[in-house]
Formats: sequence, C-alpha cells, structure tokens
Amino acid sequence: MPTSVATRTVKHRTDYKTPAFTISHVDLCFELDAKATIVTSVMQVLRQTANQPLRLDGVMLTLLSVEIDGKEVSADKWQQTTDSLTLNQVPDQFELRIVTQISPQDNTALEGLYLAENTFCTQCEAEGFRRITYFLDRPDVLAVYSSTIIADNSRYPYLLSNGNKVADSINDQGIRTVKWQDPFPKPSYLFALVAGDFDLVADSFITQSGRNVSLELYVDKGAAARGDFAIQALKRAMRWDEQRFNLEYDLDVYMVVAVDFFNMGAMENKGLNVFNSKYVLADAATATDKDFFNIESIIGHEYFHNWTGNRVTCRDWFQLSLKEGLTVFRDQEFSADMASDTLTRIEAIKVMRTAQFAEDASPMAHPIRPEHVVEMNNFYTVTVYDKGAEVIRMLQTILGKDAFAAGLALYLQRHDGQAVTCDDFIQAMQDAAGVDLSQFRLWYSQSGTPELTATQQYDASTKKLTLTLTQHTAATADQAIKQDLHIPVAIEFLFGQQHAKQQHLLDLTANQQQFIFNNIAQPDAIVWLAHFSAPVKLKVDYTDTQLLQIAAKASDGVARWDAMQQFWAKLIAARLQDNNVKQALPTAVIQLMQQLLTQPQADAALTAELLALPDFDTLAEQYQQIPVQQILTLLRQLKIDLAHALAEPLLQCYNRLAVTPYQYTEQDVATRSLRNRCLHYLAELADSTALIAQQISQADNMTDSLAALIASQQAQHVDFAALISSFATKWQDDAHVMDKCFSLVATDPTEQVFAGIDNMLQHKLFSWKNPNRVRALFSAFSMRNPEQFHRLDGKGYQLLADVVAKMDPLNPQISARLITPLLSWRRFDSVRQQAMQNCLTRLLELPKLSNDLYEKVSKSIG
Repeated sequence: MPTSVATRTVKHRTDYKTPAFTISHVDLCFELDAKATIVTSVMQVLRQTANQPLRLDGVMLTLLSVEIDGKEVSADKWQQTTDSLTLNQVPDQFELRIVTQISPQDNTALEGLYLAENTFCTQCEAEGFRRITYFLDRPDVLAVYSSTIIADNSRYPYLLSNGNKVADSINDQGIRTVKWQDPFPKPSYLFALVAGDFDLVADSFITQSGRNVSLELYVDKGAAARGDFAIQALKRAMRWDEQRFNLEYDLDVYMVVAVDFFNMGAMENKGLNVFNSKYVLADAATATDKDFFNIESIIGHEYFHNWTGNRVTCRDWFQLSLKEGLTVFRDQEFSADMASDTLTRIEAIKVMRTAQFAEDASPMAHPIRPEHVVEMNNFYTVTVYDKGAEVIRMLQTILGKDAFAAGLALYLQRHDGQAVTCDDFIQAMQDAAGVDLSQFRLWYSQSGTPELTATQQYDASTKKLTLTLTQHTAATADQAIKQDLHIPVAIEFLFGQQHAKQQHLLDLTANQQQFIFNNIAQPDAIVWLAHFSAPVKLKVDYTDTQLLQIAAKASDGVARWDAMQQFWAKLIAARLQDNNVKQALPTAVIQLMQQLLTQPQADAALTAELLALPDFDTLAEQYQQIPVQQILTLLRQLKIDLAHALAEPLLQCYNRLAVTPYQYTEQDVATRSLRNRCLHYLAELADSTALIAQQISQADNMTDSLAALIASQQAQHVDFAALISSFATKWQDDAHVMDKCFSLVATDPTEQVFAGIDNMLQHKLFSWKNPNRVRALFSAFSMRNPEQFHRLDGKGYQLLADVVAKMDPLNPQISARLITPLLSWRRFDSVRQQAMQNCLTRLLELPKLSNDLYEKVSKSIG
C-alpha cells in the first residue's frame, strides 16, 4: 500500500468528546487579495476541561502572529502541524488574536475562502473554515460572529457576510470597509463571505408578525431577469414555513448569492445563502420545467435550514441527518404543496430505488447516522439525505401530521441555540406525541434496505381476510446482524364490482406479523406500501391483471405509477429468463395505455409517468448480478414495440395537447410532460424526424427543445448530429445551457460518445476547475449512459478513472463523487468486474490520493 494511505485516521461516532474549550465571540477581519488575503481573528475563549492544551484546526495556512490578551505568544509556546496549531499553556478565559495569510486564487478545492471568476466566496461545511483561520472547527462550538471585509471597491463593490450590516465606508483610495454582525450564535461551518460585482434583484417579505425583511439576490451581471423566479420561490417558502410549522424568519435581511464555481447545490449559511447558479438562474428560453422545480425546491431547502440546521444544529457530523434528512423532508412537503404531491413523491422514490438502494447494497453502506468515517465530506450521501428524509416521513405517518408538528415545535423550543443529536430529535417527538419510539430509533443505527414479503389468505365462509407481512434486512458491508424495524405499511383494498376502496395503515414491528380483517369482501387487488410509506423493497406475488387493475383504479397516483413499473419489471424478468426479446406485448397493457392516451387529461403529468418504462438503474436494482446487455436490449425493444403498437393514439395525443406561450404552471408543466412522453415513443417510428425538427423550430422554451433533442438522440437518428451541433452553436456563450449540451453529448448511446466528449473538452466554456462543467460531462456519462459506460471492453470505466485521477488533486470532493458508479463492481459479470477493479486499483496507487477518494476506493476493493 502506498505510504500516502497507510496512516489514514478513522473517526468514530462513539469517540465524541465535548470540546476542552469553547469560543463565545469571534471578530474576523479580511483584507482581501487574490494571492495573499490577510485574516485577523479575535476570539473570546473559555476553558471547559482542566489541564488541557488548546488545539485549533488549520489547513494550508501561513501563520503570521499569535497573541493572548494583547501579548504576543513566542514560538516555543505553540506547536504547528499540517492540520493544527496547539497552544500549551493558556488561561481559563482569554482573548486570542491570530493572524493568518491564505491564497484564495490557488484554492481549487473550493473549500474555505476561494477566488473564482473574480468573485471571492466561501464554503465552510463540513470542515472548510479551518482553511481560513485557526479555529475550533467543529459544529458544537457556537459563537457570535462579526465580520469586517476590506477590499478595492472598484473590483468588489459588494462585500457580504452573515447577519446584519452595521457599517459601510469607502476611503480616499477607493478601499471599501464593510462590517457585519450576526446576533445568533452559530458554528463555524455556517460562516460565509462573498465579495464581487453583481446585479442585485431586491424584494421584501412581511412576516406573520409584521416584520419587514429585505430580500437580496445577487447574480451575474446581466442575469437579473433570470433571478426573478428564485426570489418569488423564496417568498413562497417563507410563507409556507409560517403556515405549516409556524416558523418565522429572524434577521432583517435574507441574502442569496449565485456563483458558478461551487461543489454543492447550495449552502444555508445564516442570512447569506451561497448557491450554485444552476439552482438560481432560470427563464423559459434557458431552463426546463425540471430546472424550475429544482430551483424552487432547493431555495426552499436552504431557507428551511434557518430553523432545522441553523437555530438548532448538529453536535457532530455523525448527526448530519438531523438537519439534512429533516430539511429534505420539509422541502419535499413544500414542493408537494407548490406543485404535484404525486409527481414530487415519484421523483423521491426514483432516487431511493436507484441511488440509495444501490448505496445500501455497496461497500459504502451506512446508516443514516453513520458510525465511522475517514473524510467528513463523504457523509453527504443519498442515505443521509434521502433515506434520512424517508425516516422523517415515516415518523409523520406513524404519529400523524398534527403530532409530528407538535414534536417539531417542541424540538425547536427545547434546543434553540444548541448543537444536538438525532436522539434529541426523536426524544422530542416521543415526548410530544406520547408514543414509545424505542424500536423506531433503529432506523438511525441500522443500514441496509429491508425487504418486505406480503401474502394474503381469504376465507370466503367467514369473510375473513388474513394478511401476513414478513421483514428481512440482509447483512451489509458495515453490519452483519440486523434487527426488526418498526415499518409503517400503508395499504388500499380495491373492490372491482362496487368500485369501492378501503385504506389502512399497518404497523409492522415483528419479523412476521398477521393482520386480520373480518366481515370483508375479497379484494380484487391490494395496494401494498401505498405512497411508498417506507423505504423498503417489496415482494408480492401480483398477477399481471392485479397490477394493471391497480394502475387503472388505485386512489393513490404513486401506487398507480408503481404498479406499471412493477408490471414492466416483471415482464422484463420473464423475457430475460426465457431469453425471448421479441415476444408480443400483452393485449391488456396495450389497451390500458391506449385508454390513458385517449382519456380526458385531468392529470396529464401522472399519465406521462404511467406511460414510462422503468429506467436501467431501477431494473438493475432487482438483480444480484446485473445482466447489463440483456436489460438494455429488452428496454430498447419494448420501447420500439410500444411505439408501433400505439403509433396512432400517441400521435393523436401529441397533436391534441396545445402548444401555448410558455408558463411555469402545474397544468402547463403536465401538458408538456405528456406531450414530450408521446414524442419520446414517436421518435422510434420511421417518419418521425420531421416531427422532431418541427418541435425544435416551434419551441419557445428549453423544455420542449431539449425533449426533442433527447428523443432524437435516444432513437439514434442520423439527424441528431446536425441538431446538437446547431444547438451548441446557438448557446455557445451560455454556460448553463452548454451544461445541458455537454450532458446530451455524454449520453449518446453509440460509440460516437467518446469522440463527442473529446470535442466538448475543447469548448471555450469547459473548465476542469468548474464542478458544473465536469459533472455535466462525466456524471452524465457514467450515470446516464449505461450502454457506453458499461461497455464490455472497459473503455467507459477507464475514461471515468482517468477523469477521477485528474480531478483528485484539483478538487477531492468532486473526484470522490464521480467515483460512485465504479464502487458497485461486485454486482456485475466477471469481465466487467475485472475492468472496474483494475481502475480502482490504479486509483488506489496514486501517490497523493485524497482522503475523500481513498476512503471510497479502499472500502470498495476491501
């Protein structure tokens, strides 16, 4: 093993100790300079544990001076390492002044304070503040901050930080000095600073108590018009949180800054959210309906963190789901109220059944509250976020909405201004609802995806229906022994003759449990796990007739969609087993899809989902060893067969759906969704090129333009090369639209994708230092192009490994996220296994492998 990875330190949740010192107040001063920014930190320090030295975190800092109570500390009184500064003999209470120098322009990791495209920006979660100054960089040290920023006003007219602005002046030399004060104690990860030149989109919001809050959205020069939707979404989020949870904003100003160089989607720094501009800027010409939805969701997410994350924060990073799982749940509820509950839920389920279930089945499996880690950045997973949100949703299902809201209110009241644990949250829920949640707590400590088996038995003579549920969670890479969980199972009985329905909630708490219903007619079908009431896999011996009946008649739109997904998965599995690709489609499913296409479109968006085939990743999760080529071949053939079987109703439905001037409304989004689903199939017909060209030429919005391009690409039209070339030329100066172009090129299912990617690497807007550009090309290739990524010759794997090796020295967070598709190598055939393993071994041998990447690769190889 290379010496660079031999001494990696593993951190354990159980090793937590309260800090030996705490810091009550911090006064920061930044003299901004691209090459040599001077940071002066004045801290009020208080001892909490006797006979302990003060050890401060610090990485890539040049230490200029240290003073205690105004007196310089000589070098023999402190020790400096590559990641710390230790002061051996300090008073119990004192003022500590530290001056450091950093180089923002050289900070390609985009952690701490960095300079990108003439904008200074910070990203301090999880452990970025230690790249700014020496500090107790941990979430359980909460301090009141003031920040003074000094810079050339002509280059950086906006100098922003947390809290409220209390001073602003410019001297005769054009140097601006701005001071900010945040009255609320916060951990260092919530500190923020932005300095640059922007366009300002300003608005205001009147809170439920009558306070006037200034809303300020800072965007690239010339992009103000594309920020209007985001600021209106912010106002909707603020009002929703008041109405749903009685939570009101607490500062005089709420600022959002959009930057193009950012590792994450956004960051909830107190009063100054920093956003990836991808999730702020939108208009009809450049953003899709999905982009608008994501912007509203993420704007809401970061705002909701003001209470669930900022006012009450995490004691340590092992508790990350305390704020992220809860806030993802809150943003999902917000999105469901703003748009479609059914569609919002379906999107969440897709993430769970692909990315999260895959993570559970991989060497990276972990509970939503992990037990150990090498690199804290690796905690930002779909398990912590999305499964964490599902756990919160189960709590609401079990307790009911009112009791859940009371529990959240008690949690925030009890712990306001504190750094707490997941146990504290569950305790508040338990206390408020008067319900024993001891068994439910296992969801926080147990990893893996539970599998439910459901059976039914009906006694016609006594009219008794007996339902039997069995749960089993297989061993995972991190845990061998599993315990029975408390799983809420929502069900619905469908009775065909009376068109009646009954809904029930079953609480499964044992390994096997029976639920008896007396004096009941025999249901024609039972919807199990309605609305995906728990993040589990389900084994039910449905007949094709029952699945199609559920798809046609269930009250829950999610259940209808799920039944169609199960139908197709069942059919594909049977054809795969029989090795029969061209078997005729069942008449019943064709009739149902014809009916969906010809019925009045009361819910066009749901209809579009009902018409969709499962994607590769969804199907792959159903196999212990993934039959890559067979799944791809069967999916392709099914799509072609459906296009031909439904050609006339597809075209009629497409033509019937009106094309109107673009608006982002629920009804218009639904109409476009169904119309473009029809086009997706119609593209497989021989005479479809004119239809696609017509849609592109007539489209007044990015949603329809991009849908037509994707339809052409996936149907492998010869015209696609000309279409994408024209698209790239039209948008060559718009980075956000070019990201869509990069992704289109990277998802080409033919071998031409490699030449296309090479060509895009030469584009003037591509930069290896910009995470958005890198993700647009290579995450799209590895996660949305299974045909070429999983080539039998390993060329796709080698490309990704080369990119990861190139990115790791520049930006370890991005390299560690890019590697994910290679980590599940054990689930493929022997040829692909060997090719993936070779790539991972090569990466592990790199001489200066980051902790971020090392942890994932080493766990995967084992």
